[in-house]
Amino acid sequence: MLIYPTIALQNGRCVSLHRGRIEEPQIWHVDPIAKARGFAADGAEWMHVTDLDWVIGGDGNASIIEEIILHSGIPVQLGGGFRSLESIAKWIDKGAGRIVVSSLAAQNPDIVKQAAKRFPDQIVVAVDVFQGQLMTNGWRDTAAITPADFIAAFDDDPLAAFIVTDIDSDIADSDGSLGMISQLADGARSPVIVRGLSRSLDDIARLKYVQHISGAIIGRALFDKSIALSDALAVANARPGPTAEFI
Repeated sequence: MLIYPTIALQNGRCVSLHRGRIEEPQIWHVDPIAKARGFAADGAEWMHVTDLDWVIGGDGNASIIEEIILHSGIPVQLGGGFRSLESIAKWIDKGAGRIVVSSLAAQNPDIVKQAAKRFPDQIVVAVDVFQGQLMTNGWRDTAAITPADFIAAFDDDPLAAFIVTDIDSDIADSDGSLGMISQLADGARSPVIVRGLSRSLDDIARLKYVQHISGAIIGRALFDKSIALSDALAVANARPGPTAEFI
């Protein structure tokens, strides 16, 4: 299972959001470019970067992201309010390994399908779920389509992955998260990456053995040092031990 350390950027700073509240960020006083290089030095194979300023239509953190893409040493999975095929193409041309789309996939799926055909295995669709319903526009609006049907709508498209977030779990621990995500992953034709369920090494160990889950995104836990990235990678990459034979 791949671990995707993540950097969320707002006004040039690394931040984390509580309950998705973009207006109340927790600020981490670290250099984002140095942090990205640190992820690579610790052994990460990919990183996930979200520009929260783009999400609300701001100018964003383009220069920082360009530096991360060019100098971190590992590929970047980039999200943050992509609204057009042109913006997707622009950042792939700038070197982003993958582009993550969210509301665009629900509101204009044809654009995402075009992007997937133009950039096979470089487009990731975010699936944000709250109380069993698909959410869009930064978790503010409920979509008419169910999460399972939303995923199935891209069955024939060469996506790199889906990112599934159980918002219930992000707000408060949810015992049903693994079951819900496992069910959605079972019906997906593309790999599924989980976001919001990696608060401890035990969480990572559990996720590793859930069928059809290919990766986990970790953000806050790396910044508040609840988890060391090197330890997370070791757990995710550990091979199962020998099992006893029963006669």
